[in-house]
Amino acid sequence: QVQLVESGGGLVQSGGSLRLSCAASGRTFSSYAMGWFRQASGKERRFVASISASGSTTIYAGSVKGRFTISRDDAKSTVYLQMKNVKPEDTAVYYCADRRSGPFYYNPATEAAQYDDWGQGTQVTVSS
Repeated sequence: QVQLVESGGGLVQSGGSLRLSCAASGRTFSSYAMGWFRQASGKERRFVASISASGSTTIYAGSVKGRFTISRDDAKSTVYLQMKNVKPEDTAVYYCADRRSGPFYYNPATEAAQYDDWGQGTQVTVSS
């Protein structure tokens, strides 16, 4: 059984930094692409960043490009989201997800429907 557990969320001031972690268990972590999504209160879940299984390819939403960095440590079965220069509009519940099925599951992807397993989420609140 696959399990994804996010951590690292909290309250941060605008302009500050935060690092989210997502620990995976129950399968071979290194074989699959991973992604981060976020959902603000009353809004739809939206793509943030994704990384390929090899770690060589990353993609970002335009709103976070240049401020957020996704990375992975296969030895720890963990994917990270380093957030810098955060803004109040970054406030949301952040979810990690994995791709373990479908065509090109090892490539990064931007659509939630392309992901198979989801964590429970971690709240990030940015104060102005």
